[in-house]
Amino acid sequence: MTSVPAAPPARAYRRLGVEERRAQLLGAALTLFAHRAPDDVSIDEVAVVAGVSRPLVYRYFPGGRQQLYEAALGSAAEELTLCFAEPMAGPPTERVSRVLDRYLGFVDEHDAGFSALLRGGSVAETSRTSTIVDGVRRAAAEQILLHLGRGSGPGQAPAGPRLRMMVRTWIAAVEAASLIWLDEEKQPPVPDLRGWLVDHLIALLAATAASDEETASVMAELVDLETADGPVGRLAALVVPVAQLLNP
Repeated sequence: MTSVPAAPPARAYRRLGVEERRAQLLGAALTLFAHRAPDDVSIDEVAVVAGVSRPLVYRYFPGGRQQLYEAALGSAAEELTLCFAEPMAGPPTERVSRVLDRYLGFVDEHDAGFSALLRGGSVAETSRTSTIVDGVRRAAAEQILLHLGRGSGPGQAPAGPRLRMMVRTWIAAVEAASLIWLDEEKQPPVPDLRGWLVDHLIALLAATAASDEETASVMAELVDLETADGPVGRLAALVVPVAQLLNP
């Protein structure tokens, strides 16, 4: 005799407005997409998590999983972009450290979904999803440039091509490091990873400043805003002895 699954406990029904219901469905989808690749998530599962019927999900997202994934991705992209927003106060490396703490917290919370998104290769990946992801990268680069004194801030000049390329290279390195961190079972601890990524930014600035006048100017301005015991001073104390060994 075939057993019949027990019916879920009855819950009080409350009619939701269109936007509230849509937000509920997106929240359910994000819960699933955060920890599983989009190819592995079904509309039925979204309906179960949201506590609604399958037809109701299709009523709001007639394009099915693809439309739902793109909407959920757009919502997650907005959240991820906000990770890079930081008040223009205090030493720049401290601001970047706070940005990285929020970013790595997002990666930790959305581990499998973040990995599937950035690695690509999913049937859910389209030109629209790629545009959403690229938009996050560009917004992140613009925010970092603001903290380096170049961009759309008050009294700031736009960044030149070498400095802009350097910052976008660093953003790509942060992405790559995040994926490797997930592969390595989230080791090293977040504070160590964050410190290393800040050092990486400082080192890239120094290397670019050696052959680019604008970046050299930015580096000088940044050093003036840093504290003696901050990341710039600490990294300099570590690197200078090594440089002296190479140039006795």
